[in-house]
Amino acid sequence: MASYLVEPVDRLPFGAPDKSRRYATERYPGAAGLNWYDSDPTLRFLMRRHLGAEGLEWAVPHLERAGALMAGPISEHAEETDRNPPRLERYDRWGRDVSRIVMPPSFEEARRELVARSFTRPEFTAEAKAAGADPAAMIAAWHYLLYQADIGMGCALGTGGDMVVLMAEAFAPEDVRERVREIFADGMFSGEAAQMFTERSGGSDLGALETTATPDGDAWRLNGLKWFASNANGSAFVVLAKPEGAPDGVRGVSPFLVLRERRDGGHNGIRIRRLKDKLGTRSVASAEVEFADAEAFLLAPDPRGTGDGKGLGRMMTLTNGARLAIAMMGLGCARRALVESVCYARSREAFGAALIDQPLMRRKLAELIVEVEAAQAMVFDGTLNSGLRLAPALVKLRAARLGVTAASDAIEIHGGNGYIEQWPVARILRDAQVNPIWEGGDNVLCLDMRRAMLKENAHESFLDRLTAAVGQAPADDETTVSLVRTRIEDLRKAITALSGLDPVAAEARLFPLAQFMCDVYAAALLLEQAGWERRELGTDRKALVARLYADAHLADHGPLRGIDRPAEDLDRFDDLLTGALTL
Repeated sequence: MASYLVEPVDRLPFGAPDKSRRYATERYPGAAGLNWYDSDPTLRFLMRRHLGAEGLEWAVPHLERAGALMAGPISEHAEETDRNPPRLERYDRWGRDVSRIVMPPSFEEARRELVARSFTRPEFTAEAKAAGADPAAMIAAWHYLLYQADIGMGCALGTGGDMVVLMAEAFAPEDVRERVREIFADGMFSGEAAQMFTERSGGSDLGALETTATPDGDAWRLNGLKWFASNANGSAFVVLAKPEGAPDGVRGVSPFLVLRERRDGGHNGIRIRRLKDKLGTRSVASAEVEFADAEAFLLAPDPRGTGDGKGLGRMMTLTNGARLAIAMMGLGCARRALVESVCYARSREAFGAALIDQPLMRRKLAELIVEVEAAQAMVFDGTLNSGLRLAPALVKLRAARLGVTAASDAIEIHGGNGYIEQWPVARILRDAQVNPIWEGGDNVLCLDMRRAMLKENAHESFLDRLTAAVGQAPADDETTVSLVRTRIEDLRKAITALSGLDPVAAEARLFPLAQFMCDVYAAALLLEQAGWERRELGTDRKALVARLYADAHLADHGPLRGIDRPAEDLDRFDDLLTGALTL
């Protein structure tokens, strides 16, 4: 029964029960009414492929519980936290600066549930290994499910924990290392870490930062202002600063560990000036943080008292993992946008039929399904094949942007309702917009791609990966396989051509080259998945997805722009849909 009043407006002369049924509230539960593991055939496909039969049998109950947790309590907590974000208590009753960030009860409850059930817990990963289930694949699936509910919570729990722990173990004094171990006793995914890089000079030009470190025994004193620091309510921070006497520029930058409390137990010199009034991701507290003689510890060798000039490079190695995490966030936003779109299109009726039965809507949904699965293939490959140097930049570039465009499409599919905060897709768009910024914008990613190609010949292993992936494609899909093989060779030529351009033009062409790399990477991976599906399951849905993706991104459609090509996306729409979402 409906939980709302039936009013006179529901009984107008031109109204009728069959008309009012079209917008009955109970017909629009959306994604929150599902289990996000059980309803996602694409994730079940990936888990079967990466875990094997024995590992999957052990993993399914855990994945089902995670799917229910994210779609239910965590999603509900995220909506509440978005409406009631963190607040800053700057002073106590005597006017003392306490700089205390107060998180809403909805955030604290979500954090407790997530930390208690996280797949990143050491005991869980040990159990997964013993059962023959790859812990990395399980952790990737867990994050993928979480980020459909709340990417801000993912940032709040996962920002820099591995960086703090690994670098502290390598470089901090023993008593400080012990304190870090205590802070992260529940694992790196506990919400205790933060990375503080960005200053008013900008987030990308790290050589221009001004925060200064002064020696103080085996510790340092930090002074400066960080302009955008996320998870500022944490307990352990990696902070970039320049030691006095170091050169001004990138080589003078060193990472430091700053704890909320000093060695003697007192409040460290950390002041929260104000919380950022952000567009989205309100479940992670972002702030302007000032360091005033804050006790800090150099996270680098210290032969001359100014670091060894390589601290930033060490951090950038760990940053590649963070970029893959942001890519997973973009994918989570895109998947949630797709599911909300399908649920709405099934229920909403116009012009005498459900939206999902309209040809133009089917075209849009088919496109969303294909793009989300292509990004999914890239994100999981980049995450589970960590040796591919170019993957983090390329995968983040594509998946982070897709999160924004898919959320925008979802709003359009919902019409005016999508623009209203009571419906879920408005928050998805607000949250997704940060992903192209976090851990480097598109231009920074392109520069990193160029650096990897010039200094490490990283494009060679990347091209080898593409060739190997296509080598696993179904034998009977010759047209698509031939197209992708041709584009791999075209990509090799494009990389060679770029090296012959003058430096200004070459830098300007990095973005279209990166887009070309993403297109071919995704198509090759989809063919690889299609081959596995054909051999193991005897079905051909991924081959369909690969064909549609390659046709959209790699084919030459001629002067008619492909308008005259077969409408396989419509002819096999039911296959696309049932393979993407189970309701």
